[in-house]
Amino acid sequence: MPILNRIAAFHPEMTAWRHDLHQHPELALKEYRTSQVVQDHLRSFGVDEVHAGLAGTGVVGVIRGHGPGGSIGLRADMDALPILEETGVPYASQTPGVMHACGHDGHTTMLLGAAKYLAETRNFAGTVHVIFQPAEENLGGGKLMVDGGLFTKFPMDQVFGMHNWPALPEGEFYWRDGPVMAAVADIEITVTGRGAHGAQPHMGVDPVVVSAAIVQALQSIVSRSMRPTEAGVVTIGSIQGGHIYNVIPETVRMLGTARWFTPSVGDMLEAGVHRLATHVATAFGATADVVFRRTYPATVNDPEAMALARRAAASVQGEARVQHMDAPTMGGEDFSFMLNVKQGAYIMLGARRSPDDAGVHHPKYDFNDDILPIGASYWATLAEQLLPRN
Repeated sequence: MPILNRIAAFHPEMTAWRHDLHQHPELALKEYRTSQVVQDHLRSFGVDEVHAGLAGTGVVGVIRGHGPGGSIGLRADMDALPILEETGVPYASQTPGVMHACGHDGHTTMLLGAAKYLAETRNFAGTVHVIFQPAEENLGGGKLMVDGGLFTKFPMDQVFGMHNWPALPEGEFYWRDGPVMAAVADIEITVTGRGAHGAQPHMGVDPVVVSAAIVQALQSIVSRSMRPTEAGVVTIGSIQGGHIYNVIPETVRMLGTARWFTPSVGDMLEAGVHRLATHVATAFGATADVVFRRTYPATVNDPEAMALARRAAASVQGEARVQHMDAPTMGGEDFSFMLNVKQGAYIMLGARRSPDDAGVHHPKYDFNDDILPIGASYWATLAEQLLPRN
């Protein structure tokens, strides 16, 4: 079963939806217009029920098939990023400093396309829940939906997610059992020394020098405290302190991230960041206040659910275009909160048009519209295969 003919027929319509969403991006938990657009589309498709308000701006559509059967959830994310767009496309963001730089506009569109098809054809038994989640970027909308009763208000046997990936060939699906995305923690370190004139450093305790030593020391956690066969990352991405050439500041604030897959590695990274930051600071006569805030758990695919996702992907694109991911990515994903409480799987859909394509979270990134009918057909095929009519 290749791309579904009915879905291919409204590819131009889906492209128009996607461009509209791209022009009007909204940040996490502020997806007011996006949420209303999704609701309006679902109602126009004849979806049986449209529920809004879960996690603030989240939307769940309920589509019933012919007769009793199981129940599944299909999830897409809706939020954009605080990035100034540099694509130059005619449908570029009309909101300065905000853009869809991760493809959530495409994810929402593909799930809308599947909802339109499923509501028209009803070629399945049971119930399909189409889940439009807010706040995937940093604010944990997946957790908010679960905590808000997603799976109690909308009982389902399994839940599935998908992400476009511009580093992978256009139209190819990539899968793996077990961990596919990393657990995430935010790191905040505030180093406090004693300010002084830049010409009299002996009169102070320089938190800039202390911070430089801490950054160097933190790199030893992964290289010297972890087993070489395990995966972990500690990165400091921001150092802020002082405001003028010749003044040693009182404090320096560092921000960073940690990534891992297994809980024991997360515990070791947390302990290492606290130990090294505080002890290095003490050695210099300064102090370090450390916050290690765990935000997203690892995204872990259930092998049985992943086998079902692979079957649907192969039905759409053929076995040769469904590839195994040799290694997980260290990126984070709050679909993990849904997989922590419900059997399911998360699959990647390649979107690369050329080697020069910008990656996600880049100001020149733009979702590849050519994969819209592929993703929508995957969702629809998955529903029809998991919920067959008698």
